[in-house]
Amino acid sequence: MARLDLPRRTILGVQVVALPWAEAIEAVRERIVNDRFALVTWLNAHNANLAQESAEFREALNRFLVLPDGFGVDIASKMLHGARFPANLNGTDFIPALLKAEISPMRVGLIGARPGVVKEAAARFGRMAPRHEVRVISDGFFRPEDEPRILQDLEQYHPHILLVAMGVPRQEMFMGRRLTAEHCTLAFGVGALFDFTAGAVPRAPLIVQKLRFEWLYRLAQEPRRLWYRYIVGNPLFLLRVMRAKLKGGKGE
Repeated sequence: MARLDLPRRTILGVQVVALPWAEAIEAVRERIVNDRFALVTWLNAHNANLAQESAEFREALNRFLVLPDGFGVDIASKMLHGARFPANLNGTDFIPALLKAEISPMRVGLIGARPGVVKEAAARFGRMAPRHEVRVISDGFFRPEDEPRILQDLEQYHPHILLVAMGVPRQEMFMGRRLTAEHCTLAFGVGALFDFTAGAVPRAPLIVQKLRFEWLYRLAQEPRRLWYRYIVGNPLFLLRVMRAKLKGGKGE
């Protein structure tokens, strides 16, 4: 998936892959087949804001393959590049689709979330695609002194797919600093995926997802935690995109 010919669009200084759904799945599967290491994450309005506020995080993102997530980056793409992204490749849908699409047995490792949540997520992934071996490497509450043990476990297991769910930007900084081709083939920073998969946090009804208002549903579920991200963060993101547009650039 790190092929130089992959189409990308710059959104506020971050290069984002622009592929239709089926082509994106196939590009990821190709990397797994060829054992080509990569770090993968997603860009949404919240992550883009964090990247604007932290040069370290922005530089880290540019070492990742970044996929588009959500209505906000679609609006940004339309404003800056004249077209929306070909598909909303959000991780909550993309990862299950990838597991189901890959017919060869794979090793799948999980790091992140609370102990009970990651265990339940692993069980549900296993039922979703039973040909794959799914193993919990660690919950997300490990201490720095636990990292050598976690990295050793990864080297021994060497998953084809490693899912890291520790929240942004912690998961990306951990992946960028610690993970190499010795530990896995593809590592994905998946945010709240384990919570959704395990049923610890409910997803919006399908009609709400199709209307692109899933963020509003999440806000209603967790207003104290998410109010700043959405009520302040979404307008701030659009303001930054408008400023980039007025400067005559394409989000660089």
